[in-house]
Amino acid sequence: MQQNKVGEPKLFKLFGHFSLVLLLSASALNAQTFEDFKRSEAESFQKYKDERDNEFNNYLKAEWKAYRVEQGVDLYEKPKPKEITPAQPIQIKSVGPKISIKVKEIQYIKPESVKKIQPQEEPLRSVSEPQAEKPDIEIAKEVEEPVRVTKKDINFEFFGSSLAFNIPDGMKSARFYPQNQKGITNFFESAALSEYEEFIKEIQQVSKTMNLNDWGVYLLVIQVSDKVFSNPDDSKLLSWFLFNKLGYAVKVGLADNHVVVMHYSKKTIYSTPNYSFDAKKFYVVSNYAKGSVGQLFSYKQNYPGANKPMDLSLLELPNFELDIKSKTLSFVQYGKTYNVPYEYNQNLIDFMATYPQADYETFFNAPIEDRTYTSIATAIKEHVDGKQASDAMNFVLNFVQNSFAYQRDNQQFGREKVMFAQETLYFDKSDCEDRAVLFSYLIKELFGVGVLGVKYKDHMATALYIPMEGDYVEAGSRKFVVADPTYINASIGQSMPKYKPQRPESFIVIKNN
Repeated sequence: MQQNKVGEPKLFKLFGHFSLVLLLSASALNAQTFEDFKRSEAESFQKYKDERDNEFNNYLKAEWKAYRVEQGVDLYEKPKPKEITPAQPIQIKSVGPKISIKVKEIQYIKPESVKKIQPQEEPLRSVSEPQAEKPDIEIAKEVEEPVRVTKKDINFEFFGSSLAFNIPDGMKSARFYPQNQKGITNFFESAALSEYEEFIKEIQQVSKTMNLNDWGVYLLVIQVSDKVFSNPDDSKLLSWFLFNKLGYAVKVGLADNHVVVMHYSKKTIYSTPNYSFDAKKFYVVSNYAKGSVGQLFSYKQNYPGANKPMDLSLLELPNFELDIKSKTLSFVQYGKTYNVPYEYNQNLIDFMATYPQADYETFFNAPIEDRTYTSIATAIKEHVDGKQASDAMNFVLNFVQNSFAYQRDNQQFGREKVMFAQETLYFDKSDCEDRAVLFSYLIKELFGVGVLGVKYKDHMATALYIPMEGDYVEAGSRKFVVADPTYINASIGQSMPKYKPQRPESFIVIKNN
């Protein structure tokens, strides 16, 4: 073997040169890769229009934990009575001042005289200020059909309104793939890197124009997501992304390799599976009255700044397109038949039918639409004006008792469903809490009387803060006289014999407007 001057084999020397070249080349390569990596990371960060997305994306990539499902609680401990035995009518003592109900007449302007709603305009109010020359008349503008838009990526009907949205390309191409945690981060990255800002603004503008509460926004986002994606998992991930961007506290999880979306609510949503994150309950609203979801894997952190709970309160009604229909309710009191005709918007009824089982305060404190209340109040006024207060209120109690057939929710709907007062008027059958909701609203609006919902383990009644004799309940230091809208033919002050000795489980506070 040939050797060099110091006796090293020439092959070793050549190898040494070769190794040095490799080392230098590798160093240069590593340096270049590191610089490219840093630049790539910087560019990736800059691509996110919202710096919260980068932070949240890191949350999503961290190890997820298992969370156990908590079954939704029921509204009642015991089933409500299957049948109600009518009461023996008692002629109450006439007390109180003579009644003269004030009803503000609603004059509806025809749609062609109303300016069309433009995207950036304030929504039309359902009722304007009273005219000076006619203090008891209000002018209500019928919300006209929104300006028709050219065909966009998605077009659909939303409670009578034609809506259309363009979807950002990056968002349309987002997919839940692979079907695991990585697939969720992939979907989020695609959506977050898309031109989503204008899309979010359009959803916010439609929500404002239509005066949607949180439940209305929920339905709008769900319908948008379902129109964009036919795959349920992709649709749920899009809704999750949109809700977070709208500021709602929403989480996503995985159960059996499928997506589960959970909404935070401060108040209980009954019959709905839920999960606890730091003592806060997140509800799988899509599974209301549909059974459990089981254990899932999810993350602890909320999307930064998205802390708004889902609030199911319905203190103002949404501005839906008008689909006006009419109905007449009839009942008999002391052998005489009375008719109460009224009008209603079918789109509003359809919206209320979608509601999950919220707390009782939500239903007791929701309004009746103006045209419906005005119709009913006008009919009642015709029959009670000039009567003493006790007789007038008893007339309204008999109206609610006898205008509907009694049937439990499970028989009528296949599930527990508390109705809004507007719904109780619409359906031919109802049970105890539905009538309590309707009666309490009418008694409060017509007479300005304080009223409570009175809940037992298997029944709901009401009680009035009035100076009358009869059965009563104590709430704090005050006595409220029982008025039971389900106890057929009973007068104010008559409790069902079964509940007369029982202490109510709770009271529902009904707010004055």
